[in-house]
Amino acid sequence: MSSFSHTVGSKTYQFRDLKDLMAKATPARSGDHLAGLAAASAEERVAAQMALAELPLTLFLNELVIPYEHDEVTRLIIDDHDQAAFARIAHLTVGDFRNWLLGDTADEAALAAVAPGVTPEMAAAVSKIMRIQDLILVAKKCRVVTRFRNTIGLEGRMATRLQPNHPTDDATGIAASVLDGLLYGSGDAVIGINPATDNVPQVIKIVTMLDEIIARYGIPTQSCVLTHVTNTIAAIERGAPVDLVFQSIAGTEAANASFGIHLALLDEARQAALSLGRGTVGDNVMYFETGQGSALSANAHHGVDQQTCETRAYAVARKFQPLLVNSVVGFIGPEYLYDGKQIIRAGLEDHFCAKLLGLPMGCDVCYTNHAEADQDDMDMLLTLLGAAGCTFVMGIPGSDDIMLNYQTTSFHDALYARRVLGLGTAPEFDAWLKAMRIFTADQRATLGDAMPAAFQRALAGLT
Repeated sequence: MSSFSHTVGSKTYQFRDLKDLMAKATPARSGDHLAGLAAASAEERVAAQMALAELPLTLFLNELVIPYEHDEVTRLIIDDHDQAAFARIAHLTVGDFRNWLLGDTADEAALAAVAPGVTPEMAAAVSKIMRIQDLILVAKKCRVVTRFRNTIGLEGRMATRLQPNHPTDDATGIAASVLDGLLYGSGDAVIGINPATDNVPQVIKIVTMLDEIIARYGIPTQSCVLTHVTNTIAAIERGAPVDLVFQSIAGTEAANASFGIHLALLDEARQAALSLGRGTVGDNVMYFETGQGSALSANAHHGVDQQTCETRAYAVARKFQPLLVNSVVGFIGPEYLYDGKQIIRAGLEDHFCAKLLGLPMGCDVCYTNHAEADQDDMDMLLTLLGAAGCTFVMGIPGSDDIMLNYQTTSFHDALYARRVLGLGTAPEFDAWLKAMRIFTADQRATLGDAMPAAFQRALAGLT
């Protein structure tokens, strides 16, 4: 294992190995300080970033931050690496890679072509030497399109997950939130519920209810109950109308084991969902959530900084061709991302790295109530992500998840971002909104009479 050094002025900083260098080069965040991995000063961080910029990209294929024989995620990264795709950038250093990404030759087609050759550690490394504007510019150029009942990720569009959580899983409460979201044009990414009671019968009950709503009104979207993957497999085996399979994932085998998952189980779940054939325009059936700090919180990070661990989770996601992936960026708490500044940076890093690796990446623009953050910080992150071409964001009544007890983005917030940035919904969903007189031809919400009357009848039938 190589060691590294860099001299700033009269002082030489030593870094014992690649993961130490990567950790010290990371912009400051509380989780790395908690783990004892962070740079001791801003000068040491700059020294690490300069040393990192000089490393050839080929080094990341030989110097592994977690040993191959100890971790199935590492084995996935190495075994699935596309050497032909990598050939175009194989001669570059990390610093050269940054310059290439920012240049005009790295257009949409070029970025798509090299994506299979970029490892998570390469993406994490280059992100550590990029400014906020760099992360936005490059992510904006990446185009990742996925399909199930509609088309997600097209240029000039930003989808939303309609998140109608309820603290008792009350059917009327869920349906009312679904109605509220649809009237704001929310729900093209997915209508996705975190169940308050997490067991197979309850999963079947909720997913059946959502299927009835989607089918009754011909809504070109997909549903998902965000339960453990084994519950979803069991629901499929019992004949439930499952659209998407959800699972939280992490960037190390040990962290995934703490979630009760492994790669073979995710493949089993994907095959089960594919066997149902419920997609109408595509067959991307997986929905993954991630978040910086998950491996550290499980003591499963192997001394790797939290942002690099997070990026390794994207290799897991990429393996299973998901419809949606998102970082729940501020949910894990201030022990890992202390304040609004750290959350904003992390959200843009996560989006950039995932898009660079070829993932349909969204972001839950969120924070917990004990973090040093507020809704102004979230407005800034939402706007920046919209400018960066974020695939989707969350939509929840009033920004306040009364079941999970955290602050995220509202239906109104998503409508704001679309209006100010000139973004539309998924094309099939947009056509439905107009046909139902929710949107007019210029995509402005009208809250017309036709949809509320129809949903009043639906609500009466559900209760």
